Amino acid sequence: MKKNLRKVFPDHWSFMLGEIALWSFVVLLLTGVFLTLWFNPSMGHVTYEGSYDQLRGIGMSEAMASTLNISFDVRGGLLMRQMHHWAAMIFIASMMVHLLRVYFTGAHRKPRELNWLIGCVLLLLGTLEGFTGYSLPDDLLSGTGVRAADGFLKATPVAGSYMSFLLFGGEFPGESIIPRLYIVHVLLIPGILLALIAAHMLLLVYHKHTQWPGPGRTEQNVVGYPMLPVYAAKAGGFFFMVFGVIALMGGLLSINPVWKFGPYDPTKVTAGSQPDWYMGWPDGLLRIMPTGWESVIFGYTISWNVMIPILIVPPLMLVVLMLLPFVEGWITGDKRDHHLLQRPRNAPTRTAVMVALMTFYGLAWAAGGNDIIAIKLHASINQITYFMRVAIFVGPVIAFWITRRWCISLQRHDNEVLLHGYETGIITRSPEGQYAERHLPISGSSAYTLTARERDEIHAVQGDTDAAGVAAPNSRSEKLRAKLSSWMYSNNVQKPTRAELEEAHHHAEHEAELQSGLDHPVDGHQFDDHRLRDTDEVPLRDH
Repeated sequence: MKKNLRKVFPDHWSFMLGEIALWSFVVLLLTGVFLTLWFNPSMGHVTYEGSYDQLRGIGMSEAMASTLNISFDVRGGLLMRQMHHWAAMIFIASMMVHLLRVYFTGAHRKPRELNWLIGCVLLLLGTLEGFTGYSLPDDLLSGTGVRAADGFLKATPVAGSYMSFLLFGGEFPGESIIPRLYIVHVLLIPGILLALIAAHMLLLVYHKHTQWPGPGRTEQNVVGYPMLPVYAAKAGGFFFMVFGVIALMGGLLSINPVWKFGPYDPTKVTAGSQPDWYMGWPDGLLRIMPTGWESVIFGYTISWNVMIPILIVPPLMLVVLMLLPFVEGWITGDKRDHHLLQRPRNAPTRTAVMVALMTFYGLAWAAGGNDIIAIKLHASINQITYFMRVAIFVGPVIAFWITRRWCISLQRHDNEVLLHGYETGIITRSPEGQYAERHLPISGSSAYTLTARERDEIHAVQGDTDAAGVAAPNSRSEKLRAKLSSWMYSNNVQKPTRAELEEAHHHAEHEAELQSGLDHPVDGHQFDDHRLRDTDEVPLRDH
């Protein structure tokens, strides 16, 4: 127990992204318990007689009436509702950003593949939890989302109609959907989330936390602060910061004002209705998908214009995310444990792949608001849709190419700084009249950061046959692996060798000797603003 309490955790601002997700989930639990005390998950019909004058006397479900009661008649109810909704937004957003941080820095590699899978499942469950949550009030906006979900279910070949009847207890809307969503929202998914978060944290402790490379940091140790008292105090303080920010957002920023939408009516739909932001990208894919793509197979109608954007692409994206560490491990053949993080620039292809996926996601998400964009920009919604149809394919390719070349150029810049020093901004003139900018060597810690990476090795095929002339097994897969390895690493700028570093240092010393013969040696150190000590940090670019 004492050993666990003194367990060391490294310190870096990017590690706080996961903590934001954790603490926002805690806020969700606290506010959710409060809301369950007054919410009535029933579709029974009542006449509203509460405090909100504009809806008094209007027929609605008990779920909608209890939501209005929480908002206007329960002390602090509206604050709790809005805190709960904002916490859900932050929970999903912080999970997404945390996942990106893990991937960009290489923290998904062995031995953390299982934790990566858990993180992907947590993101999926968080999205489903959010959808079931904002569907509970039974207002016009949430009812529109539930109606869309019914259409998506019915687009499933063969089993779609049966699945819809099973979920709604009959024809839409039925009398069972709100109670069933309530059970899923407050019991089923939260229980799974709690179990997966606990497993995620246990694996983090078991594998030990990753850390950025630096002097004294290796694959075998962890440099940081102990759990007690330092890390616990910092984490506890950060929880209150997250709680405070969510409380301010809940008190000052209105969200999901159900009283403006009114109760759900299947014959009506809100103009300009949008789902919560994390459900926007499937909606965007649906909007830009060409209509009329249908097939009749064995008497069953297949609606491709709904199946592809809703039932095929989102699960495919999740599968791609989950397979990323395993595909990378197979291409590189690297079976070692990794506890030191990588700068994104030092893995150009990996970084470019994720940026391409982000571009696809972003364009699909923007397409989900094509009607709002058209209104605000006074543009044609048809032109916006046509543009998105092309950009959704071309954009990720362009983003991949730009990101990869950018990372490679940053690698080249790092090598120049390492070999020739950093630019001082001091222009010198030689006795021959030549002008040049003076460079100074970087500090030891900065040099360590730039050299704390391995030289990339491209996998080579050994041959189609062995020494006895027998065909080698898996020769086709090995050829594919070699091609992918070359595609992944061939353009990377490798870090300088020891010989190159020694030659660069010798050249710098030779220049210093030449300068020493001048009346006013211009080595840059006579300027206080450019004096570099061992403790100084060189102006490197961010990780």
